[in-house]
Amino acid sequence: MSSSSKLSLASSRRASEGEISELIFKLQALLPERNGRELRRGSKEESLREVCSYINKLNKEVDDLSERLFQLLACTADADALTTTLQL
Repeated sequence: MSSSSKLSLASSRRASEGEISELIFKLQALLPERNGRELRRGSKEESLREVCSYINKLNKEVDDLSERLFQLLACTADADALTTTLQL
């Protein structure tokens, strides 16, 4: 493959500046802090930092809720075992 073919192939895979801006704008719209506020087309770096921070926050919430569910299920299993033992 010639170098010009490689360059053409690489550039066809790249998103345009407009496409990147549009995707970042759509990501901003998903942030709960943005709901009800006018979206602005600010710094891409700032926007991506906000989105990553929000995703990390959601991951932490999922981890915390999973741990709490595990604890509740363990308590339920213990209670069921105790009930079974007491019925014997």
